[in-house]
Parts: sequence; structure tokens; C-alpha cells
Amino acid sequence: MIYTAAMKDNDSLRSLLKKQQKSPKHTVSENDKMLFSDAIGKVKPMVVDTIHPVKKSSKPKTHFDDKKNHQAKAEFHFSDEFEPNLNKKGPMQYVRDDVDSFEVKNLRRGYYAPDLILDLHGLDQHQAKKEIAALLFACQKEHAQCICIVHGIGSNILKNKVPHWLVQHPDVMAFHQAPLEWGGNGALLALIELKDKFNKT
Repeated sequence: MIYTAAMKDNDSLRSLLKKQQKSPKHTVSENDKMLFSDAIGKVKPMVVDTIHPVKKSSKPKTHFDDKKNHQAKAEFHFSDEFEPNLNKKGPMQYVRDDVDSFEVKNLRRGYYAPDLILDLHGLDQHQAKKEIAALLFACQKEHAQCICIVHGIGSNILKNKVPHWLVQHPDVMAFHQAPLEWGGNGALLALIELKDKFNKT
């Protein structure tokens, strides 16, 4: 076998490749480090942050889950302990501090007709609270600016509690005892602040 110069070059190339394969991949010689330091100056090593993607649940979303989420959004915690300073003389009325008091007069005069009506007859306090919270949630969805809550008179329990609950909700701008056509002394007309008046989705 004739050993030529070309074969010798190939052998040295093979041995160089073998050396590189055996040596660790990310080693940097001291000479290279010094050259880099001279060219760049002082550097601070970076901390490698590894972000692991969050795996989504493989469990498919069911109609029950949607209903549960919707119900949770529709609930609002009304306190029975809260006692607002409401006018005891004359018809029941309230106006939020940042709302024009003229809106109460508009409610009293029947300027607003209710978009949604809730009748609480036959419900206990717990059920009534849930229904009112759901109604106020529905107002945003249905773009209902005025609602009527028929609490009746009966033993005056709901008649006294409903205004105390409404005052606590941030969307309620004002309310007034309803005109006779909407229930009079046994109902309230409430004005609701719509968060998005133009986006009807």
C-alpha cells in the first residue's frame, strides 16, 4: 500500500476530529477568555431562565363547568349586617354619591321604563339575594339600564332588606319606590350603570 501526502493529511484531519469529539463541547480556552475580556470589557454572566410551558388540562370543558362559572360570576355577597343611612320618611330612595340627584326624580316620574322585572314573591331572604345578584349580572349582559324589583309588602322583611342590598352593589346608581304602574309601594325601580354600553356581545 502506497502512503501518499494526501492520505497523511486525511489522517491528521481524522485525528483532529476525534480529539474535538472527545473534548467537552462548551469548553473555552483561557486565551479565548482573555481575548474576549479585552474586546468587550467587564461582563456579568447571564442566568439561564428555563420557562416550562403550563400543560393545559386534557379534561374537556363541559356544559356543567360553563354553568358553574356563569353562576359564580352571577353571585354577589350582600351583607345582612350593613345598615345604610336611607331616608325613613317618604318613599324609599337612594342615589349614589357620583350620580346626579335628578336621576331619582326621573325614576319617580316614570321617565325610565324597566327593561327587566324581578318578582320576589314566595322567596326567602337567601333566595331573594341570589336572584337579585343574578339580575344585576344579567343587566350587563342584556344592557338593561333600568330594572324593577317587586318585593311585595307582606311582613316587610324583603321590603326592608332589598334597598340595603342594592346600596351595596357597585352597579346600582339610584333607586326609588316604583310608580303605581310598576308596583308602587311593593316595588323598587333601580338605575344600573352599564360598563360597556356599545359592545353588545
